[in-house]
Amino acid sequence: MSNHRIAVIPGDGIGPEIVAEARKVLDAAGKKFGFTLEYQELLMGGASIDAYGVPLTEETIRAAKDSEAVLMGSIGGDAKTSPWYKLEPQKRPEAGLLGIRKALNLFANLRPAYLYEELKGACPLREDIIGDGFDMMIMRELTGGLYFGERKTVEENGVRKAIDTLTYDENEIRRIAKRGFDIARKRRKKVTSVDKANVLDSSRLWRAVVEEVHAEYPDVELEHMLVDNCAMQLVRDPKQFDVILTENMFGDILSDEASMVTGSIGMLASASLNETKFGLYEPSHGSAPDIAGKDIANPIATILSAAMMLRFSLDLDEAADAIERAVKQVLKDGYRTGDILSEGFTKVGCRQMGDLIRDRV
Repeated sequence: MSNHRIAVIPGDGIGPEIVAEARKVLDAAGKKFGFTLEYQELLMGGASIDAYGVPLTEETIRAAKDSEAVLMGSIGGDAKTSPWYKLEPQKRPEAGLLGIRKALNLFANLRPAYLYEELKGACPLREDIIGDGFDMMIMRELTGGLYFGERKTVEENGVRKAIDTLTYDENEIRRIAKRGFDIARKRRKKVTSVDKANVLDSSRLWRAVVEEVHAEYPDVELEHMLVDNCAMQLVRDPKQFDVILTENMFGDILSDEASMVTGSIGMLASASLNETKFGLYEPSHGSAPDIAGKDIANPIATILSAAMMLRFSLDLDEAADAIERAVKQVLKDGYRTGDILSEGFTKVGCRQMGDLIRDRV
């Protein structure tokens, strides 16, 4: 029986509730498939501010680095009412998230966009476009590009001017491309590399390096697509995509578009990986402080993030498959939390949804 060390950051708002349900499901999977998970709880975000005065401590970074993966809930609170947001920006909850991504060198962000048959009604696209549904993975470079380039605002001849610099080197592109092709091999073996190579030098380098990496993956299909066309294709024919590989800003925008097309952000997992198998896994939604402690949050995105952790960091694909199947089965059996509830289905709370999924693993 294998044992794995997992760092757990429950976080703020509904974070502790949804993480508790994910742990419940993980333990059931471990029992069935012969592995154990050893959890170490860590503080980050608002909970860390309350305890230590800062959103991220060196102790949390060290403990995270000593683990095989990090499972996280949600970070942050109500920006209008929480005292956390009266602090300077680098001491607010979200600064902890940026800090841990940097400290752990998490350069690859994975955002699946999957349309469940049972939730087709929530999809804003026409039924003839949806067809049998879609299942894509947005692979976003997370630590380079426009967001991390040099920037300044100056005044020239009485006119204010702002400058942002978009920089990528070939090593940054190569490592995210390798990760994209590796993940495509676990899926349907197709990569769509998205750029703006008709205008940007950084995109021309991106395209050239992706082509070089593709030579090492002859079993994976590669296509290139301009970002404006990709944005259009996501609403015209989303089922054509398997893995979308792209740079930081394009990925930021396209992953939000893809999540909207699924119709429910409460169902969407995410992962951020470094050059080893290490990753940080979290739901795509926020901390929803207005519903915290009421047992009405949807834990499915966190449970699916936990399944991604088993798949990508621990190579426990069979257990990951079982969790994903259990989620589908619960939806098929007609159970819904309030955020995805429609007429004719049975409404359940956060804990009961966790129990139902656990029982089907």
